[in-house]
Amino acid sequence: MSHFFARVFQIHFLKRISLLILIFFSVHNQAGSQPVADSLLKEPTLPNIIQYALKRQPAVQQSLIDETTTLLQVKSKLADWYPQVNFNYLYQHNFQLQSNIIGGNVVRFGVNNTSSMQFTASQTIFDRDVLLAKRTKNIVLKQSKQQTANTSIDLVAAVSKSFYDLLTTRQQIKVTDQNIDLLQQSLKDARAQYNAGIVDKTDYQRATIALNNALATRKANEEALKAKTDYLKSLINYPQNENLDIIYDSARLESEFELDTLQGVDYTHRIEYQILETQRKLQEATVQYNRWSYLPSLSANGAYNLNYLNNNFSKLYSQSFPNSYAGLTLSFPIFQGGKRKYNIEQSEWQLKRTDLDILNFRNQVNSEFSSAMSSYKASLSFFLAMKNNVKLAQEVFDVIRLQYRSGVKAYLDLIMAETDLRTAQINYFDALFQVISSKIDVEKSKGDISY
Repeated sequence: MSHFFARVFQIHFLKRISLLILIFFSVHNQAGSQPVADSLLKEPTLPNIIQYALKRQPAVQQSLIDETTTLLQVKSKLADWYPQVNFNYLYQHNFQLQSNIIGGNVVRFGVNNTSSMQFTASQTIFDRDVLLAKRTKNIVLKQSKQQTANTSIDLVAAVSKSFYDLLTTRQQIKVTDQNIDLLQQSLKDARAQYNAGIVDKTDYQRATIALNNALATRKANEEALKAKTDYLKSLINYPQNENLDIIYDSARLESEFELDTLQGVDYTHRIEYQILETQRKLQEATVQYNRWSYLPSLSANGAYNLNYLNNNFSKLYSQSFPNSYAGLTLSFPIFQGGKRKYNIEQSEWQLKRTDLDILNFRNQVNSEFSSAMSSYKASLSFFLAMKNNVKLAQEVFDVIRLQYRSGVKAYLDLIMAETDLRTAQINYFDALFQVISSKIDVEKSKGDISY
C-alpha cells in the first residue's frame, strides 16, 4: 500500500514539474519575441525615426544612465547631513593580564575575558564637504541633463542628415529607372529604324551603350542605398536583419529647406554654452569650497557602551558595566604648509580658464554660424539653378525626341539630350540634399534643433 501511494505521489510530482517547465518556456518565448516586435517601426517617418533613436541609441542611453548615477552620487553626498548611527561589538580573551609595580609588588590588572557593545551616533553641524554637496546639488544635476541634451541634439542632426541622404539616393534610383525606360524605348526605336534600313547600326549600338551605363548606375545606387540604410540602422540602433523602408512625402521635400537668411545667432541658445555656464558655476563653488578650508569643522557625537568583564567565559555576559557620553568635536587645521592657499589660487586660475573657454566658444559660434549660413546660401543658389536645369533639359529632350522620330535630328542628339536630362535630375537631388543638410548645420549652429 505504501508503495502504491509513493507511486501516485511520484506521478503527481512529475506532472507538476512538467507543467512548470512548459509554463517557463512559454513565458520565455513570449519574452524573447516581444522585444523584436517592439523594436520595429510601423511608420518610419523622420519624426518617428528620431524618437526611436532617442529611446534606443546607446549614447543617449548612457547619458541617461549618467543622469541616474549623478543623482545617486548627490544623494550619497547629502546623506552625510543625516545622523550617523553605528554599532560595534568586541570580544577579547587575555592570555596574560597586564602588570604593574605598586609599592614594590607586581600587581596584575584586568580579567581574562572582556567584551563590549557600543552604540555611537554623530551629527555633522558644519563641514565644507557636505556643505559643497548641498549648495551644488541642483547645478550638478542640471549639468548631467545638459550632457544628455547635447548628445540628443547631435543624434537628431546626424539622423536627419542620414535620413535625407537615404531619401536622395532613393529618389535618384527612381530617376534612373525612368531613364532606363526611356533608353529601352530609344533602343527599340533605333533597332526598328536599323532593320528598316533608315539608319546604320551605330544608333542602336549607342543606345545599347547608354542603356548599359544607366543599368550600371542603378546598380551602384542600389548598393549605395543598402550601405546608407545600414548606416541609418546603426545610427538609431535598429535591428540590422529587419527591413527599414523610410516614408516621406516627396511633394513636401522642397519645403523642408526654407530658412530665414536675415536672422542672427544667439550663442546663449547653444547647449554647449549652457554647459560651459554650468561648469563655471561649479568652478565658482570650488573656489568657495577651498576658501572654507580655513573654517573649522564641527560635529556632535555620543556613545553608549555596554562593557562585560569576567574571568569565566560562561559568566561573561551575566553582568554589564555600562557607560555613555555626549560631546562636540571641533577640528581646526592650523598649518598645512600653504596647501590651502595654493588650492585657492589653483581654483581661481581654473575659473579664469573657464571664462576664456566661454569667450572662445562665443567666437567659435559666430564662425560656425557664418560658415553654415554661407554654405546654405550657396547650396540654395545651386539648387535653384539645378531645378531650372531639370525643367529646361526635360523640354529639350521632349523636342529632340519628337524630331528624332520624325527624322529631323540624329540619334547622337537624342543621346546627348537624354544624358543632359539624367545629369540635371541627379544634380537636382544632390543639390536638394546639400541645401537641407546645410539648413540643419545652420539650425545646429544657432542652437535651434529640438528633440
